[in-house]
Amino acid sequence: NTKSGADFWLSAVNRKRMEMWRSENTRSRPHCYTMTAVLSCLELYSYTEGPEFQLNRKCFEEDFQTHVGDKRWVDLDAVQHRAHAMRLLDGLDVTGREKRLRVARAILYMAQGTFAECGSEAEMQHWIRYNVFLLLGVGTFSALVELLNMEIDNSAACSSAVRKPAISLADSTDLRVLLNIMYLIVETIQQEDPADPPEWRASRETFRTELGSPFYNSEPVSVMLFAMVTKFCSGHAPHFPMKKVLLLLWKTILFTLGGFEELQQLKVCKRAEFGLPRLPEDSISVIRSMRAASPPASASDLIEQQQRKTRREHKVHALIKQENLDAFNEKDPYKADDARDDDDEGDDNDNNENALEAEPFPLERDDVMPPPLPHLPPTDRVSFPKGLPWAPKVREKDIETFLECSRMITTLYYVLPEEMPTTVLQSMKLGMDVNRHKEIIVKAISAVLLLLLKHFKLNHVYQFEYMAQHLVFANCIPLILKFFNQNIMSYITAKNSISVLDFPYCILHDLPELTAESLEAGDNTQFCWRNLFSCINLLRILNKLTKWKHSRTMMLVVFKSAPILKRALKVKQAMMQLYVLKLLKVQTKYLGRQWRKSNMKTMSAIYQKVRHRLNDDWAYGNDLDARPWDFQAEECSLRANIERFNNRRYDKSALNPEFLPVDNCLQSVLGQQVELPDDFQMNYDLWLEREVFSKPICWEELLQ
Repeated sequence: NTKSGADFWLSAVNRKRMEMWRSENTRSRPHCYTMTAVLSCLELYSYTEGPEFQLNRKCFEEDFQTHVGDKRWVDLDAVQHRAHAMRLLDGLDVTGREKRLRVARAILYMAQGTFAECGSEAEMQHWIRYNVFLLLGVGTFSALVELLNMEIDNSAACSSAVRKPAISLADSTDLRVLLNIMYLIVETIQQEDPADPPEWRASRETFRTELGSPFYNSEPVSVMLFAMVTKFCSGHAPHFPMKKVLLLLWKTILFTLGGFEELQQLKVCKRAEFGLPRLPEDSISVIRSMRAASPPASASDLIEQQQRKTRREHKVHALIKQENLDAFNEKDPYKADDARDDDDEGDDNDNNENALEAEPFPLERDDVMPPPLPHLPPTDRVSFPKGLPWAPKVREKDIETFLECSRMITTLYYVLPEEMPTTVLQSMKLGMDVNRHKEIIVKAISAVLLLLLKHFKLNHVYQFEYMAQHLVFANCIPLILKFFNQNIMSYITAKNSISVLDFPYCILHDLPELTAESLEAGDNTQFCWRNLFSCINLLRILNKLTKWKHSRTMMLVVFKSAPILKRALKVKQAMMQLYVLKLLKVQTKYLGRQWRKSNMKTMSAIYQKVRHRLNDDWAYGNDLDARPWDFQAEECSLRANIERFNNRRYDKSALNPEFLPVDNCLQSVLGQQVELPDDFQMNYDLWLEREVFSKPICWEELLQ
């Protein structure tokens, strides 16, 4: 009785101490950390994964009540928490898939902060951080990496997914649960919190080192995730949840290599190490203080716009038949694009309303459309051929629409629930989920590429050139330009989110009845920051690929990127405008004098925003004839230098061993120092007994 009373008193003291530390930690935690943690986790889950939150809770509570009883997780002390986490970790090492999946769901519920026992978002964030460090301390991440490798190598699941005509969420359940836990662990630990105890800070640095070193099969976690991307792109594993893989890959690279602030610190240290002068300024800090360029329209521009608007209002539009429209497209398919580009160049950097109103209707031109035929009797009408017999019967716009729909169907697979939507509201929810899924994938890919390019450039320039050339040969430049050729204002202001279904609101509150108003109701922000982040990253990647590369700059000119980039200037955001102006600056001298005359506002914005060199003649085409454009020669020369660098640095194991020199001297061979591992030296007697004394030796054959 005395012992049980002492144990009860000790557990009560520990519980009281934990509650005091928890309340103090919650009060002292800065608001920015909580908001960052929430925003980084809400994009991990699709809206169709909503029912799985309660399934994770059910799996945890069934196992918890079996071993602990009617107690709550928040009422236990640290010793009991660790004991239960170890019990769950042992449950992952079972052969049955269903049992292993239930244990993994219970661990996922812990990583989600045991939300059913939390009354507020701040309390849930506290338990997320506490539980994640607890899971890391018992070795959960290593077990998850092994399970993930086992699922990657599961040939039965891959072959089954390849044969299926349509893939749903059920085909990737195991992978999604494992990736969710790993993402929550990496994302939670990589965010620093001033209120963390010293042991958590030490665990954080240890985990950063382990994550960047060979973890499993002599490969880092990032290499394993890149292999998943390669396997998915080759078509051998279409069931991989690629959004979660890319998000985890991005956070892993961000944690192990560091973000832009760490890059700036590394750059300062490298310059000091090699005796270079200090950087005059921090580019990120300068951009933060810049304002978006929004020059007022001149009086002549306003008068011209008003006259154009008045002419359009008085214009009478007749009904146009489809065959006439097809004939118009066959006659001059690029006329509308040229008119839009010319109009955009004339109205430089105007407001969105003015820009939309200024676009001319392509069928208003009398020289393109013939006058209408007089009303003749049906027998006297002249039948004109619709087009040449070998001309394509399908318009280019229809082909683009078909390809976009096929990509939408492919993305639909990865968020498709097991049961198809039966109502209009469910279809709207699924459509918003598909668009949101695509936006998150673009965000993750752009962030990964930009981080790798910047870190490679800081580490060694030929590592950067190696990756950049692979991107150029994979048509990265025209693909990015095609991405920006859409209505970029509509993309940045798109609201493909449902606030009542976002994490963690959907698990801390009772969900209201879904209506059209609740689906369309979202945040009141002017931009979708996710899409703005993606656009800025893609512009920075394009700058990285073309900077100081004459042949790649000419690719921008050949692909007619100037009108595409000019339309992106309508986004009133300083950082995005800066990188657009940089791309326009490098090709200004090749666009001709007439373009420079008609785009003086853009030229003024470049002078105002972009850094210049002393002898920079970017606005004048003086050396055009002296520098011919030979893309193949420049890229081949660069590739030869890269291959020499790779052979010198990384091709040590590729040498043919048959051509290596052989030492035939017996004395030198016997005199070589051989390093034996510690475990061999400790068991040296056992090795002698097994390998030498217990085996017969034929001395005659040995001496011969």
